[in-house]
Amino acid sequence: MSATRDAQQQQAGQVIQDLGRVRQMWHLLEPLHAVLYYAPEAFEEAGALGYGVEERWSSYFAWRAAPLGPVGPGPVASAFYSFNPEMVDRYVRDAWRTAPPAAVLAGRLRAVDRVYRTLLGDETVDGPVLAEAAALARRAAEAADTAGRPLGAANAELPWPEEPHLVLWQAAMILREHRGDGHLVALLAAGLDPVEALVSFAAIGAAGEQVFESRGWSAAEWAAARERLAARGLVGPDGTATEAGRALREEVERRTDELAAGPWAALGPDDTARLADLLGEPWLTVIASGLLPAENTLGIGKV
Repeated sequence: MSATRDAQQQQAGQVIQDLGRVRQMWHLLEPLHAVLYYAPEAFEEAGALGYGVEERWSSYFAWRAAPLGPVGPGPVASAFYSFNPEMVDRYVRDAWRTAPPAAVLAGRLRAVDRVYRTLLGDETVDGPVLAEAAALARRAAEAADTAGRPLGAANAELPWPEEPHLVLWQAAMILREHRGDGHLVALLAAGLDPVEALVSFAAIGAAGEQVFESRGWSAAEWAAARERLAARGLVGPDGTATEAGRALREEVERRTDELAAGPWAALGPDDTARLADLLGEPWLTVIASGLLPAENTLGIGKV
């Protein structure tokens, strides 16, 4: 009996350890992907395509939705989930009249090439470390099961670029959208609608409420969502999460990690660890660049 219990505890510990690695890989890859939405070079490429560059949302929706093809606001709002559909409509309805998706996809690779060369330098971009990281990340991305994951599937269907640094970025894009699609499954299973998902995340301190204003919901909509969560016993009178609210969010994040684990299980623990080591220097460089916001709606660094 003791031997059986020890084996079960060891297995449980391995699962926890593996999920910790899954989340670590998200934390490492997300900044390498997200520079597309903040770097000056990316805004220049978006402007050349005809998108507004006074703020980032015009290019953000174009860059991220282009793999879906010339779809309307409805599918984009569904896939992006946390954005107010009215905001999505404002930026997506005419997005493909400005530039067709194929042109946007080509433009985002040009943008990533320029951003990476600016941040990392030509020697690193063209060097063996990034090439090895790209090969490993691609293996993980190609192992991702994209059934029921529209953004992951759309990005996985794109042809691979030739240059290793662009392969690395595209793999990061596939893996983050694969994870994001799974996160929506976890949110739906928890009974959290788009606004409630944000309110409950702010309630555990993932980011300040002002950070989530970027998703386009009004103060009245935010307050109504908080009232719904309070009725479920998930937030207290001051808007912070109750014990039940924290437990629900922990379950959401745990389930998200589980649903994101497949690519890393396929890559294997040794190669996943090797990729984590290889990503350390580029990750530090991107974080130190100051391009990315210190607080973000994904809770990077907080969850």
